[in-house]
Amino acid sequence: MGSLETERKIVGWAATDSTGHLAPYTYSLRDTGPEDVFIKVISCGVCHTDIHQIKNDLGMSHYPMVPGHEVVGEVVEVGSDVTKFKVGDVVGVGVIVGSCKNCHPCKSEIEQYCNKKIWSYNDVYTDGKPTQGGFAESMVVDQKFVVKIPDGMSPEQAAPLLCAGLTVYSPLKHFGLKQSGLRGGILGLGGVGHMGVKIAKAMGHHVTVISSSDKKREEAMEHLGADEYLVSSDVEGMQKAADQLDYIIDTVPVVHPLEPYLSLLKLDGKLILMGVINAPLQFVTPMVMLGRKSITGSFIGSMKETEEMLEFCKEKGLASMIEVIKMDYINTAFERLEKNDVRYRFVVDVAGSKLIP
Repeated sequence: MGSLETERKIVGWAATDSTGHLAPYTYSLRDTGPEDVFIKVISCGVCHTDIHQIKNDLGMSHYPMVPGHEVVGEVVEVGSDVTKFKVGDVVGVGVIVGSCKNCHPCKSEIEQYCNKKIWSYNDVYTDGKPTQGGFAESMVVDQKFVVKIPDGMSPEQAAPLLCAGLTVYSPLKHFGLKQSGLRGGILGLGGVGHMGVKIAKAMGHHVTVISSSDKKREEAMEHLGADEYLVSSDVEGMQKAADQLDYIIDTVPVVHPLEPYLSLLKLDGKLILMGVINAPLQFVTPMVMLGRKSITGSFIGSMKETEEMLEFCKEKGLASMIEVIKMDYINTAFERLEKNDVRYRFVVDVAGSKLIP
C-alpha cells in the first residue's frame, strides 16, 4: 500500500463536462495526514444532488468530478493521530469532509452550517487538492467526518442513510418533532421521502404521503407503512386535509407551489424544505401569518446526529429500499433517477464493480 506520505493513483468514475456523462478517470488521492483515514469504498448511494452537480445545474461545477456522497467503506490505514477508527472498521462518509473547526457552528457541533465546510466532491481541500467522491476505489478523509457503521448493518443499506436518512432525522430532532403522536406529511416519495416515512413512523407519528399522482399509493401504504395518501391535485381531498399536520417534509427538488401544502398545516405547523431548487418559490403571506406557520429549511445533519441516526435506524430495524447496481450502469441510473424511476435509492456496489471496463 505504500507509506502514508505517498500519493496513490486510483480509479473513479468522473464527469468531465456538463453533459454529466461519467467514465473511468485516474487521479491521485491526497497524502494521508495524521488525522486521516484511508478508506476502500464498498458501496455508494446515488442522490439527486449528484445530478445537479454533474450537470452544473447550480453553476458551480468543476471538472473532472467524481460524485458520490453516501459512501460506506472499510478502513485500510489510519494516520498517527487517529483515535476513533482502526483498520478493518466499516465506516461511512457523507456530504461534507471538512470544516474550519473554529466558527460558531463548528464549536456548536453543527459543522454542516460552517461557511467554510468542504464538500466531499466538487470542492477543494485546504491543501488545494480537489475533493473527489465515492464513485471510486478509495477516499482519504479527516477522522472527524467519518462515522462507524453499526455492526449488523449492511454497507449497501447503510449508504443511503448517510444523506437521505440524515436529512430527515436532523430537522425532526432540531425542531422538537421526535415525540410520538405527531401528524406529519412527507411531500414527494423519492430517496429522501421514503426514508422520511420510515423514520417518522418509527418515531410514532401518523404519516401522510403527499404526491402529485396516485401511482405510489400502494407502495406508500403497504410497503412503507404510511397512514394516509393524498394526491395534491385532488381538490376535495386537499380541502378535507386542511389544518391537520404538525409538519411537512418537502423533498421535491423542482419548482412547485407552496400554498397548497401550507394550507395542510395546523397552527404553528412547519413546512421544512429539503429539495435543492435553484429558482424562487412563491406564497402569499396570509397563508403563513394566519396560522403562525413557518417555512424553514434544513441541511443534512451534524456528525453527532449522523451517529445518533444510525443507532436509531439500527435499534428500530430501519433499512432503505434500494436497487443495487454496478458502476458501469451509473449513466443509465442517472437517466432513470431523473425520471423518478427507482424504488427508492440506487446504490453502487463499488467493490464488486470493474472500474476499468
